[in-house]
Amino acid sequence: MAEFDDDAGAGGGRKRREEGTPRSFDPLFDPWGEPEDEPSSRAHDDLFDFAPVEATEEEIDWGRLYGPAAGGYPDRHRVPYEERLTELQRRLRTDTIVLPREESRWAVTVRELAETVLLALLIFLAVRASFQNFRVEGSSMQPSLEDGEYLIVNKLSYAQLDTGFLDWLPFVGGDSDGPEYLWGRPSRGDVIVFAAPTSTSRDFIKRIIGVPGDEIVIDEANGEVSVNGVSLDEPYIQGRTNCGTACEYDIPAAGSQESFDTCGSSECYFVMGDNRLNSSDSRSGGWLVPRENIIGKTLITYWNEGRPELNLAPNHSVGEAEEAKD
Repeated sequence: MAEFDDDAGAGGGRKRREEGTPRSFDPLFDPWGEPEDEPSSRAHDDLFDFAPVEATEEEIDWGRLYGPAAGGYPDRHRVPYEERLTELQRRLRTDTIVLPREESRWAVTVRELAETVLLALLIFLAVRASFQNFRVEGSSMQPSLEDGEYLIVNKLSYAQLDTGFLDWLPFVGGDSDGPEYLWGRPSRGDVIVFAAPTSTSRDFIKRIIGVPGDEIVIDEANGEVSVNGVSLDEPYIQGRTNCGTACEYDIPAAGSQESFDTCGSSECYFVMGDNRLNSSDSRSGGWLVPRENIIGKTLITYWNEGRPELNLAPNHSVGEAEEAKD
């Protein structure tokens, strides 16, 4: 009786099936045990994902610094074997970037020089329109100001603004009859610089004694000056005040026709020098100073007798006369 090996037979049959006909479904066969195909995306991985054994030390160090272990994951959208690009390099390859043309050094220098000159000119004009320096000539203002002393005049002290153009705004303008003073009007005791009514090419410096509407009387006996019936306290004068063409002077009211007839302006001012024995002013000439002739109010003195000397200008508040006006 012939014997045969079941194992051999089974093995041989299994071998024949593998070599011959295709294998039928076997529930014991694990399909997940078969090796997976290499993903197509792996073709884009960096060369340092799996460092070869034969790699040199330099290659291994490079992979350690820039490989997956160091956070440098491969770009799967990069073409295989393409060099690694920065964002700027990508934009340069894909887009058109217009780089600003570097200006010529001479062009930059000329432009900066022109800007500096223009700025300096604007500052100079602004300062010149606000302040001006003057030199005292003569002794008519002694002892308050000496001959040859330099001072700065504030040209904005009596600045005016006509708000009539703002009449269309509510609560603004409307009742304005003309220009209004921004900081204050000329007052008694102010030392001012003005164009002389007798010669507009010359500048005089005097003290305001009377304003529009005042009545000035000089006592010939004692040289006392009264405004509207009240004597002035004048500690700043030198010498005795004498009468000029007259001992009584009436200053027209502001805005009156008499004011225009007298000095050609809506406001006329009576002025005298502090050195009453040596001063050509409203007493001797019989003239009044028009508002338009006033250049400004003295601010500070900064030079005297050939050396720096910084002091406030000798403006004086005449209290008694202010009470008299009321």
